[in-house]
Amino acid sequence: MGVALPRPALKDIHRVESIIAGYGDEFIALRRDIHQHPELSFKEHRTSALVAERLTAWGYEVTTGLAGTGVVGTLRRGPGRSLGIRADMDALPIHEATGLPYASENAGVMHACGHDGHTAILLAAARFLAEAGVFQGTLHLIFQPAEELGAGAKKMIDEGLFTRFPCDAVFGLHNWPGVSTGHVGCVTGPAMAAIDQAHITVRGKGGHGAQPHETVDPVVASAHLIAALQTVVARNVDPLDMGVVTVGSIHGGEASNVIPNTVELKLTARAFRPEVRALLARRIPALAKAQAESFGAEAEVDYRPGFPPVVNHAEETAFARTVALDTFGAERVDPAFRPRTASEDFAYMLQARPGSYVFFGNGESASLHSPRYDFNDAILAPAAVYWARLAERFLSVGSDLQETTP
Repeated sequence: MGVALPRPALKDIHRVESIIAGYGDEFIALRRDIHQHPELSFKEHRTSALVAERLTAWGYEVTTGLAGTGVVGTLRRGPGRSLGIRADMDALPIHEATGLPYASENAGVMHACGHDGHTAILLAAARFLAEAGVFQGTLHLIFQPAEELGAGAKKMIDEGLFTRFPCDAVFGLHNWPGVSTGHVGCVTGPAMAAIDQAHITVRGKGGHGAQPHETVDPVVASAHLIAALQTVVARNVDPLDMGVVTVGSIHGGEASNVIPNTVELKLTARAFRPEVRALLARRIPALAKAQAESFGAEAEVDYRPGFPPVVNHAEETAFARTVALDTFGAERVDPAFRPRTASEDFAYMLQARPGSYVFFGNGESASLHSPRYDFNDAILAPAAVYWARLAERFLSVGSDLQETTP
C-alpha cells in the first residue's frame, strides 16, 4: 500500500468550492434543460450529444456510441492510477405532474429519478477537473444509458468499457429523497438490492358472473395468490435477512359481470444475499402453481432474472467516506446510513471493478419515480465538489485507500 496522505488543507477544499460556485447557474440551467427534454433508455441521443459537446469543449478525449448512446470522457495527466466516475442519463415512461416551468416537453417521458441531476453534477465536476483539477493519472467519466432498464451498465461492459478504459476503481452516486439536503451516506457491502421480475398468467375457465359455479375463476385464485406470495418472505426467508415481493400489476377481464379466462400479474422480487435471491426464484413459481391448482386453475410463470445487488467494496467505501468527511464535515455524513432496497445496475460495474456507490440527500422531495419528483438543484454544486475532491484525492501521487479518519 502507498503512504497515507495528510488531511487536506481547508484552502484546498475552498479552492474547489469557490471555482465550482463561480460557474453560477450554468449547470442548474443545464440540468433543467435536460429535464425539459427527457429521453428513454437507449434513446438518449440529445443528452448524449450535449454531454459529448461539453466534454470536447473542455479538452477531454471523447468516445461516443458505447452501448449505443453511452459517452466516455477521458483526461490524461501523466502516469499514475486510473479512475472511473459514472452518471446515468435516461428518463422514465411517466407523465410529469410537477407543473414546473421546465417540466418535460416529451409527453409521457420524465426525469423522475434525478438522472438529469446526476448528469449535470458530473459535467460540473468535469469542467472543474479539466480547467483547475490537480491530479496525476487518468480520469474516465462514464455517462451511461439505460439504467432504468437495468441494461446499460452491462451493455457498456460487454462492449469493452473497462478494457478500453481501464479503471483501478469506479464510483457512482444517487440522490435520495427523505435524506437531509446534501447529506452523504456510504454503505460497506450490500447497498442496494438485486431485482428479478415474474410475469404470472393464471388460467381458468371464464363465464357469466351470475353463474360462478360453472367457471374456474382466475380472479379469485389470483387474489389468494397475491396474499400467499407474502408468506414467501414472512415464512421462508430468515428474519435476519431481507426479501421483498411486490405485485405491482394485476389485470383480468373488462366487465363487472364477466369472469375472465385469464388474469395476468407482474411482480418484482428483491434481496441482498444470493441465497435469498435463489430462494425467491424457487418459491415464487412453486407457490403460484400450487395456489392456482388448489382452485382448479393453472399458473404459467415467466421468471426473469434482473440484475445483482450493489455490493460496495470495503476499501473504496472507506475512501469515499473519508472524502465526504473531509469535504463536508461529520455533521453531513451519516455514520449509520442503511442499505436501500431499490435496485441499480451499477451493480455490474462493481462486479467488474472495485468501487463504491454513494448516496446524496435530496431533501424532503417527492419520492423517486413519482410524477411529482424533482431533483433538488441545491445539491448540484456540493455533489460536483465531492466528485472533484474524490478525483483529486484518488489520483494524487502516493494516495492510499487505507487513509484513516481523524
